[in-house]
Amino acid sequence: MMNTTVILPAAGLGSRFAVGDRASASKIEFELRHKPVFLRTIDLFHGRADVGQIILAVHPGRLDDFKFRWADQLGFLGVKLIAGGEAERWETVQLALKHIADDATHIAVHDAARPCTSTAMIDRVFGAAEKLGAALPGLPMGDTVKRAGAADTSNLGKDLLDAIFDRPMSPTASARPILETVPRHDLCRVQTPQVFERQLISDAYAAISGENSEGITDDASAAERAGHEVYIVEGDPLNMKLTHPADAELLEAVLAMREEKAAKDSAIKQLFGDDDDD
Repeated sequence: MMNTTVILPAAGLGSRFAVGDRASASKIEFELRHKPVFLRTIDLFHGRADVGQIILAVHPGRLDDFKFRWADQLGFLGVKLIAGGEAERWETVQLALKHIADDATHIAVHDAARPCTSTAMIDRVFGAAEKLGAALPGLPMGDTVKRAGAADTSNLGKDLLDAIFDRPMSPTASARPILETVPRHDLCRVQTPQVFERQLISDAYAAISGENSEGITDDASAAERAGHEVYIVEGDPLNMKLTHPADAELLEAVLAMREEKAAKDSAIKQLFGDDDDD
C-alpha cells in the first residue's frame, strides 16, 4: 500500500491578501467560509489511510510569525512546518524533500492554495501514480490558444486628456500582436496534486540547481527533465487555485455547494437509515 508524504508549498512572500473588507496576513491564511485556506487544504489529505505525513513549507522570512499563530493547530493535525525557498517553487520542494519520513513510498506535491480538490480526483491521481510511477491531474484546453508577441504601443498613441494630465495610458496600450494560433488538441492545463514514486522525484530534484533550473515550473517538469514518463489523469474544473481576490468568491461557492450536499446526504441517511439495517 502507498505511504505518501504530501508536500504543500506555500513559500510565496505572503503579502497581505484582501477581498473587500476581509483581509489576512497572507493568501493562504485568508478565510474561506470561516476557515483559513491552508487548513482547508490540509483537510484534503489529513486522515487518509494512504497519507503518512504532511509537510507545509512557508517562506523562511515568515516562519517564526507563522509558527506563532498556527503551531498549535498544525501540531494537533500532525503537520510538519518547515522553511521553504526564498524565490523559486522548485527550491521549496527540494528543501521539503529533506524532511520526508523514512517509510514514505510516494511523494505528492499540492498547491497550498488549492482547497477545493475533490476526494475522487485525489484517488485517481494516487491510484495512477501507484501503478505508473508518476501522475498528475489535467484538463483539456477548451479555449482557443494564441501565441502573442511583445507589447507594441507605437500605434496606439495617447489620449488627449491623458497627455494633458500626464495620466497612465489606457489599458489598450498593453495590446500585443498575435503571432500564431496554437493547435490545442493535445494541450492540457495541469493541476495538483502531482504524485511520484519517492526515489523518482527525489533523484529528479537532486539534479536541479540554480544553473539548470530554467523551465522547471512544476514537479512534473523536473521528472520529465530527468527522463521519466509522467501520466495525466482526468482533473477537476473545480480544483481551482486562490490567486486573485476574484477567485475567493468562486471557491466559497464551491465550498458552500459541497457543504450543502453533505448536509442533505447526512439528513437523508438519518431519516431513512442504512439499507443494511433491516
